[in-house]
Amino acid sequence: MIRAHHAAAVRAAEEPLLAAGEPLMASAAFALATHVVAELRARGRVAGSVVLLVVGGGNNGGDALFAGTHLVRRGCQVHAALVSDDVHPEGLAAARAAGVLVHRVLDGADPAADVLALARRCGLWVDAVTGIGARGPLREPAAAVVAALAEERARWPQEPVVVAVDVPSGIGVDDGTVAGPVLPADVTVTMGTAKPGLLLPPASGLAGRVEVVELGLDALAAEPPAACSLTAADVADLWPVPGPDDHKYTRGVLGLAAGSQAYPGAAALAAAGALRTGLGMVRYLGPEVPSALVRTRHPEVVTVPGRVQAWVLGPGVGPDDAARTHELYEHLLAALAAHQPVVLDAGALTLLHEEDHLPDLPATAVLTPHAGELAALLTARGEETGREAVTAAPARHARLAAELTGATVLLKGPTTVVAAPDGPLYAQHDATPWLATAGAGDVLAGVLGALLAAYGDLLAGGLPEGVGVPASLAAAAALVHGRAARIAAGLPPEAARAGAPVRAGVPGWTGAPGRTGAPVLTGVPIAAGDVAAALPAALRTVLA
Repeated sequence: MIRAHHAAAVRAAEEPLLAAGEPLMASAAFALATHVVAELRARGRVAGSVVLLVVGGGNNGGDALFAGTHLVRRGCQVHAALVSDDVHPEGLAAARAAGVLVHRVLDGADPAADVLALARRCGLWVDAVTGIGARGPLREPAAAVVAALAEERARWPQEPVVVAVDVPSGIGVDDGTVAGPVLPADVTVTMGTAKPGLLLPPASGLAGRVEVVELGLDALAAEPPAACSLTAADVADLWPVPGPDDHKYTRGVLGLAAGSQAYPGAAALAAAGALRTGLGMVRYLGPEVPSALVRTRHPEVVTVPGRVQAWVLGPGVGPDDAARTHELYEHLLAALAAHQPVVLDAGALTLLHEEDHLPDLPATAVLTPHAGELAALLTARGEETGREAVTAAPARHARLAAELTGATVLLKGPTTVVAAPDGPLYAQHDATPWLATAGAGDVLAGVLGALLAAYGDLLAGGLPEGVGVPASLAAAAALVHGRAARIAAGLPPEAARAGAPVRAGVPGWTGAPGRTGAPVLTGVPIAAGDVAAALPAALRTVLA
């Protein structure tokens, strides 16, 4: 699991080490230089390479200056553009003594133009403008410098390589927001632990590959993370694998109330997601048209009432379908009364717009909105907002919805964010943009419902101490769903770190520019049914 801690927790963990004389900056600088050398070597050579350090005030500027001394010794020509009048004094002295070429760009009439002129001569840029102590958007002249560099980089996607120190300058370190210009990184070398802004969108899409430098911050081990991201190994630990004594009822029975006369396909897709995820039985209850489609596509599905251990409610039910919405309401009340976990998707989310006709929701109720649906839910609950606001700060809005409803919220997007009323946020960037297609959310609802059904009897008895469920189960479902989409699209199952642009020259990768101007592995178009079909292969990669 990748764990991220707030800036204040990192500083508190550093204090006793600094008081004891531990050379944290020396360790950080050496590690930074090592990662820069690795990037240069991967692209052809180290000696003779020209490197630009863009240096602001604070300790990460000091890290970059000290790293520059190591790079000079490796044969690099290193330029340091100082975009602050208050750079680290010892780092600056060491850099000058080692032969780093220092440029005080603030002395000129146009610092941004001067830095850009330097940058065009360099094949690798180190972003050390601000670190974890910064709050809000970059201030001038740093904002103009970073904006100019970002625009230049978008023009020339193959070069330069950008390495950020600790965090890309200008991101919301603790919340992942992006309030102003940010230079997208290929690699972020972060010190001691990951920071929430490296995992949470939209900032996570600007961090590139995240490399954590161990600094011995042992105090963080006792601190709960602010955000985390599951890996395949974590999901393997969570995923229920049947034993020789299991049968269909011990493996989980999922009740599915999805689809309508107008949207029957949603029921078939949700059933496909559940069946291919490994539960014991799907029990579908719905009108004749979607029932017939489900029986035709999936003869394993049972279409009569009976015992269930979890529910999926709402895929393919429109808000204007009053009869079907009432059925969802009755199913929800029954599930809550029986303490059964339940997934509320699409049409079922509108049941929560008015809170006075429902009992309080438990964390075992998982909401699966996209940004527009979450904005509508929050607005109905008195928190006026819109899709754009949710997209700009998804973690904050997902947490707010969890606090208002008591439920767990899985907010769908390029990075899936999972929030419970308390505990860490989860951020999963495991999919591909090809997953933005009709019906993909129905498949995800089925995957999540199947996983909750496998844990249904345990969850019905109350949340066990020390187990991060169901938020961790929702994150696990997102990871497997994302991997299935990648496999269906012909991509490697494991995604690069959030937003990491992968350069040309890697077999199988194209030079097609992404949004940051960097080449990406494109894959091929997929439909939701392709994602469901690829679920067993995705699970194979996880359970292996």
